[in-house]
Amino acid sequence: MRVLAAAKINLHLRVGPRRDDGFHSLSSWMATVGLFDTLDFERARRDGCALKCDRADLATDQTNLVVRSAASLADAMGRSPARTANDRGAEATLHKRIPAGAGLGGGSADAARTLLALNRLWELDWPINRLAPLAAGLGSDVPFFLHGPSAWCRGRGEEVAPIPAPACRWAVLLLPAIHMPTPAVYRRFDDMRLGSQSAIDAMPPWPAWVKLQARDLLAAVVIDLAAPPIAIEPGRGLLRTDAEQAPVRPVRMRGSGSSLFTL
Repeated sequence: MRVLAAAKINLHLRVGPRRDDGFHSLSSWMATVGLFDTLDFERARRDGCALKCDRADLATDQTNLVVRSAASLADAMGRSPARTANDRGAEATLHKRIPAGAGLGGGSADAARTLLALNRLWELDWPINRLAPLAAGLGSDVPFFLHGPSAWCRGRGEEVAPIPAPACRWAVLLLPAIHMPTPAVYRRFDDMRLGSQSAIDAMPPWPAWVKLQARDLLAAVVIDLAAPPIAIEPGRGLLRTDAEQAPVRPVRMRGSGSSLFTL
């Protein structure tokens, strides 16, 4: 079985202050874009998921979200006495095209597509609402990828409300060779004392936003995580300034990753 795992951009991202559980509340409009990882799955008569990848620098052990996703689903299956270890095996091959550290959700997309693919391969036929808690346990962006291609996400990202895709159909991604770890961005975000709970509580007028053309939409959206990556890597801000001269339109920081985008 072959599946495609699409990258995503945060068209709008508001981030609240750090919560007692160490996470931040989010209010974000996410949309998938036409950049994909490819995953091939085969059923295996043994427990666990064996992963191969065409990128030698990418871990294929239990730290990889594909392996963790398969293990999470297998564990959930194991609670059913009708299932055996032979029902919970798979071999996976990952063809990686979404760059790591760019904030495009490649690992999260891979995790979600693994849940959906193995749900079919293992003939579970579980509904999305049964897979959603597993997705939330794997990462804040993973639940979005069970839905897509466009949704409003709140909480840690586990509250997903699908909405229409934006009227503008083209996104240009700028992918500098900078790895921007998400934890480091959020630490700098906290150090800079950014984050507004009122911004999280207010729901933007997305029914109007989805109809806007590119220039008007870029003028309306906000990315709260734009400043910390520039503080960590000032060259990212210079790249944005230079990039805006070419299309003569706003270029937005992608957020916690190193990539930028315009519409």
